[in-house]
Amino acid sequence: MSGQRLKSQFQRLYHHFSGQDSDTNLQDIAEVLFCTRRNVRMVINKMVDTGWIAWEPAVGRGKQSRLIFHSTDSELQLNHARNLVAEGKLEPALEALGNNADKLAQIIQEQLGHTTAHGKQIVRLPYYRAFSNLNPLQPLRRSEQHLVRQIFNGLTRINDEKEEVEGDLAHHWEEITPRHWRFYLRPSVRFHDGRLLESRDIIATFDKVKTHRLFSHIDGVTAPFANTIDIHLSMDDHRFPDLLTNLVAVIQPADVDSTDRTVLFPIGTGPYKVIQNDNKRFKLEAFEQYFGFRALIDVVDIWMLSEVASCYLQPASDATQLGGVSASTRLKLDEGCNYLLFNRVSGLPVDPLWLTYLQGRLTALNILQRLNKEQIGDFRLTNAYGILPGWAHVPLVSRAVVAPPAKRTLTIAFACQHPVYPHVAKAIEDILADDGIKLKILELSTTEIALGKHAGKIDLWLGGMSLMNYRDDALLAWFFNFDHIVRAMPEEEFAALEAEVAHWRRNKNVPSPCQQLGAKLVEFGQILPLFHNWLGVDDSGVVQGMQSNSMGWFDFKSVWMKPEHDAL
Repeated sequence: MSGQRLKSQFQRLYHHFSGQDSDTNLQDIAEVLFCTRRNVRMVINKMVDTGWIAWEPAVGRGKQSRLIFHSTDSELQLNHARNLVAEGKLEPALEALGNNADKLAQIIQEQLGHTTAHGKQIVRLPYYRAFSNLNPLQPLRRSEQHLVRQIFNGLTRINDEKEEVEGDLAHHWEEITPRHWRFYLRPSVRFHDGRLLESRDIIATFDKVKTHRLFSHIDGVTAPFANTIDIHLSMDDHRFPDLLTNLVAVIQPADVDSTDRTVLFPIGTGPYKVIQNDNKRFKLEAFEQYFGFRALIDVVDIWMLSEVASCYLQPASDATQLGGVSASTRLKLDEGCNYLLFNRVSGLPVDPLWLTYLQGRLTALNILQRLNKEQIGDFRLTNAYGILPGWAHVPLVSRAVVAPPAKRTLTIAFACQHPVYPHVAKAIEDILADDGIKLKILELSTTEIALGKHAGKIDLWLGGMSLMNYRDDALLAWFFNFDHIVRAMPEEEFAALEAEVAHWRRNKNVPSPCQQLGAKLVEFGQILPLFHNWLGVDDSGVVQGMQSNSMGWFDFKSVWMKPEHDAL
């Protein structure tokens, strides 16, 4: 007998006796369950074994046996739903609960956070969308960038505490000349599929990496000796090890392609490997053969809850509600901002009158006043006066609001599946409508935006950026890696900024131009910063080491569980 059929039999029995302990006999129960006396014994024994009922058979002819209920119909329903939720089957669980989303939300809340199953320590986290692309060579959103860091390694990395460059797959390196760098690799590093990392994997990776603007000065990569990589450059670069900490430069297998399988289940050398990735669950498991310190948490299980749990999980689950608990009061601003990018190449902002109008009307303050606080949930937005917190490049004096040059339709585009952008776009639509201007809204994938789909017909983009660390040069990954900004920017302005960065790379003693770069983007009218987000994670529970990073997440491999009660 299947488990579901046994549940149905119990429910029929429970409803017949109204959940009351009763005196009865096998024949009566057989009639209730529509089965023979022989089968009814088997059914009762199974219900007793599961703990749902107790059965006290009568002694003596004509006497009644005693049926005692240890479970209720609703408890059985909830337990069944709990099992379905634990398996990630949220839609069947909702159906089992009579489509009661509140009950389902309670069950999900119970199972979020930390747990131990089969001797493994598991951290379960809520999130509002699936992770459909984890290819580091493609443009990634903030959370995907964080996850890629858990899956891959580069030759170098940034130490999160010291903000300094340190070895990753390379344990040492040397500058033979400013155009010739040598990296010494750790031996016996393995990919998640068990294969040893070889020089050809690094050479193949950089053949793809050098097609990106930030790495275009790579001439060639060779392996002169075992566990040794030489990288030759077309221009002097004294800061090349810093550049290699960029996410684009993480090492992938030589034979990797861009199929759906490798995008969803990438193979890296990092502390965690992907074992599940679909529309309901994303699961990472600690990689036992990781060359560094083995992760302390065995499994990180991220649940996609946008459809049925919005009633209690706010969109900020990627930052302020990690672990299914309330956010820590020790919040900090994310290292980045939401912004408007104006198309000054083929959009209406090419006209200085239109640009001045949009800058004056679409200020952060004007937009914030139009946002429905209930719709954006727990997102904590604050005015941005520059691209990064602490940068003050937006004029503190409000610009004079000028009339629009004409009654036109403007087109705005932003990344789809974002919990806030649609509401910001609606606020912008309302502001422009006051001046008789219509707004056409396009929701595109991150890849479509980066590749320039419809770019010539878009007047402004609503976007966001969060940097991987708090160093000034982290800004360069956002500005140069993909051509989204250069496509919207006058060629001579972009070339001038690119030349400043190249000059800084060639000269050891030149200060970073990154803050000036950010200031000029605002000054040119290319970028209008809007909001910074307040981020934080709860660090008050049994999961230790949950310190929010610049992305609003925490380093999975460094957290661990503290027993709730110390042993005596």
